[in-house]
Amino acid sequence: MTASATLAFYTLRCRPRLLTWGATQDEYSRAYPGDALVPDPDGTSTMATDLPAPPERVWPWLTQMGYDRGGWYSWDWLDHHGHPSADRIAPEWQKLEEGQRLKASRDGRSWFTVALLEPNRTLVLRSGLDLFGGRSFDPRTEPLPRAWLDGIWGFHLRPAPFGESRLVVRTRGRGHPRWLTRPFDLTLGEPAHFIMQTRQFHNLRTRVGAET
Repeated sequence: MTASATLAFYTLRCRPRLLTWGATQDEYSRAYPGDALVPDPDGTSTMATDLPAPPERVWPWLTQMGYDRGGWYSWDWLDHHGHPSADRIAPEWQKLEEGQRLKASRDGRSWFTVALLEPNRTLVLRSGLDLFGGRSFDPRTEPLPRAWLDGIWGFHLRPAPFGESRLVVRTRGRGHPRWLTRPFDLTLGEPAHFIMQTRQFHNLRTRVGAET
């Protein structure tokens, strides 16, 4: 009985807030570039924050993301092998183009692909993961494994009224077989994304604000 009540409370009250943390109704209701890459998602989230600088000053922090670049600005002991993410803009990490791979792990077996890029406005990363093989694959060109996840992580920058930026982060994902991937996403994937994304927002605000 207690377990059922807890699950119902999480599903009806907590989960919707996790998936739309910081976003307005208009922000989580609208479509964004890159949504069409995962047309029928099993899950989606839209989270947002304000950053204390205009988009052209935030953009360099986003373009240098990557395991072997500036890191991810989140919990480094979880996603960067304990190495601190960059606290400066590094010219050597500013080159970014569509189709480029960004390492997501120390051994390079997992990565993100730059799917869409519009400077100072939109950066969409895509990742396909072979669940049994434990490595990334390209869902555009490679056959689907027996069990897989395919998703996007989109960063959408817009000017704010007082010279600041609004950063909206949209995720969309799907997987197969659904009986395996959906429970995993609900119990682990979505909470983990919330924890990592809110930390990234905090660290981006700190880094961008330090430049002012």
